[in-house]
Amino acid sequence: MVGVLLTVVLVVAVVWLLLLGALAIARPRGGTLREAVRLLPDLLRLTWRVAADPATPRRTRILLGLLAVYLAMPIDLVPDFIPVLGYTDDVIVVTLVLRHVARRVGRERLRAHWPGSDEGFSAVCRVTGLAAEPTATA
Repeated sequence: MVGVLLTVVLVVAVVWLLLLGALAIARPRGGTLREAVRLLPDLLRLTWRVAADPATPRRTRILLGLLAVYLAMPIDLVPDFIPVLGYTDDVIVVTLVLRHVARRVGRERLRAHWPGSDEGFSAVCRVTGLAAEPTATA
């Protein structure tokens, strides 16, 4: 019995470490992770607005619903009470989902739903890999 319990604990620990490694590999590079942390409240409002938009594909809405469930869960890959690192897994998951959503709904609809500043939307474009804001030519 003790051997089975130790095996289960070991398997859970290995899976947890693999998930942490996957998050580390998938995280945004450079200063975009810091930008995403700063923009998290606006990003959450954006995801709500995009999910409520009837033009958003059904699969994308389901993914956004799953994101909401993940963020509401009290158990995270990295516990939230750990300073700085606690919210990193949430930010990485939000960023990965937002990249998917940006590809599905497009830049124009994301911009229409964006609740924050122009600088914030530029940061969202960097985080999601969207093309830079088109510049006006004279």
